[in-house]
Amino acid sequence: MKANHAAVRFSAVMLLAALMLCGASSFAEDHPLPWDLDALRAAPQSWPAPEFTAGGVRALFYQGRPFQGRETRVFAWFGAPKPEAGKKLPGIVLIHGGGGTAFAEWVRLWNKRGYAAIAMDTCGCVPKGEYGKWERHEWGGPAGWGAFEKVDDPLQDQWTYHAIADVVLAHSLIRSFPEVDADRIGVTGISWGGYLTCITAGVDPRFKFAVPVYGCGFLGEDSAWLDAFKGLGPEKAAKWLANWDPSVYLPRAAMPMLWVTGTNDFAYPMDSLQKSYRLPAGPRTLCIRPRMPHGHGGAGENPEEIHAFAESTLRGGTPLATVTKQGRDGRNAWIEFTSKRRIVKAELEFTKATGKWQDRLWECLPAELDANAGKASAVLPEGTAVYYINLVDEHDLIVSSEHEMIEAK
Repeated sequence: MKANHAAVRFSAVMLLAALMLCGASSFAEDHPLPWDLDALRAAPQSWPAPEFTAGGVRALFYQGRPFQGRETRVFAWFGAPKPEAGKKLPGIVLIHGGGGTAFAEWVRLWNKRGYAAIAMDTCGCVPKGEYGKWERHEWGGPAGWGAFEKVDDPLQDQWTYHAIADVVLAHSLIRSFPEVDADRIGVTGISWGGYLTCITAGVDPRFKFAVPVYGCGFLGEDSAWLDAFKGLGPEKAAKWLANWDPSVYLPRAAMPMLWVTGTNDFAYPMDSLQKSYRLPAGPRTLCIRPRMPHGHGGAGENPEEIHAFAESTLRGGTPLATVTKQGRDGRNAWIEFTSKRRIVKAELEFTKATGKWQDRLWECLPAELDANAGKASAVLPEGTAVYYINLVDEHDLIVSSEHEMIEAK
């Protein structure tokens, strides 16, 4: 019982922190951001890094923000296909996740799709070593991730400050390249990179779209880092959240956003995800796959929904379906949608489990689809606690409705 009481006490503390965070949500309007955005919007000085090689892309360093009074530089890979005569390329900024670094393969993936791409390291490292143990370089800024224990350091010396600055500067750099169309650039990031994507969306309105993969805000409520917040204590936890939780910045975001994740993500649970995607003012699209694996490579980098979203936003491609309305009458759940893509099936995703989101068993049943009318519906199995409906198009691309929790009703 003592452990339960302690959990309840800390939940109350974190509720207080959340309330403080809600007050801090006006941080964006009432207080200056910690970054000098005018400085970040100028293309940084860059230098070639010929000691690092990868087929089809080039390595470079660019000027970062000062750290503890000294100069920093940021490692990055950049690559671009040859543009058509008289035309410029769309671009994308790629933000790696925890344990990662700048990945040349990720840049090449987008180059094959016809995009210029830049991937930077956000932890003062270079891609030498192994996953989670990359070599730091002499010009590196603060190490990641989260840096909760550094919460009392000056904001300009903390990891999130530098990581966001690195992303915005990478955007400014790629915009300056003559083959790149500065008005057609998006951003996507994975895990901690998804977390950074959420903040970036509220800080750099020059981006035309943002795709956080797994990442979201409200880390103090139900994330994988609750032990870290407990270790800080309520006062410092609230301070970190007020400075660096994405929920502080997401209300400023106005560009289209695609949220890609899985039902059982170990780090960013669905309740926090939902609170996060409801904050931005711009259009949102959800892609929630049951039990989507968490990681780089195929899992986080390759979802074709991200490619389709970029194509529709930057190159006039066919957009993903849009869920326009949803509701439930008793056990009868329904959605309405519009789509220029041919929707071939609808699926009811549901769980009867309660408790920890990561441990819930999700099940799938066919939903009734009337593609011509733009409607899908399903009868919820007895005991359903949470559900949502997925639309699947002819290319197996998924668009999700919001989930509804009915366990407490």
